[in-house]
Amino acid sequence: MLIEAPYKVGDTVSIKLTSGEEVVARYKEQKNDDTMMLHKPLMVTATQQGLGLAPFMFTIGTEATVSISNDKVVCVVKTQDDMSKQYIQSTTGIAT
Repeated sequence: MLIEAPYKVGDTVSIKLTSGEEVVARYKEQKNDDTMMLHKPLMVTATQQGLGLAPFMFTIGTEATVSISNDKVVCVVKTQDDMSKQYIQSTTGIAT
């Protein structure tokens, strides 16, 4: 059986929120037992071409770090490679 290593600081992670939204971001830190910090969060959206990424919040800067309350999180996992590459391209402009 393959056991996947847990995510760590700097990893691209996917977060499912209790509201149903899925967020892709860089995991920054677990602030305390109640809050996690995410850098450059983007929301997963469905487009005509497939899955896409859109701003998580329209009124924050592109370099923002946000805190998410753990009680609003269903799960956190490392992001799949294809979506991780799309996230990197969206946040840095670098195609991997």
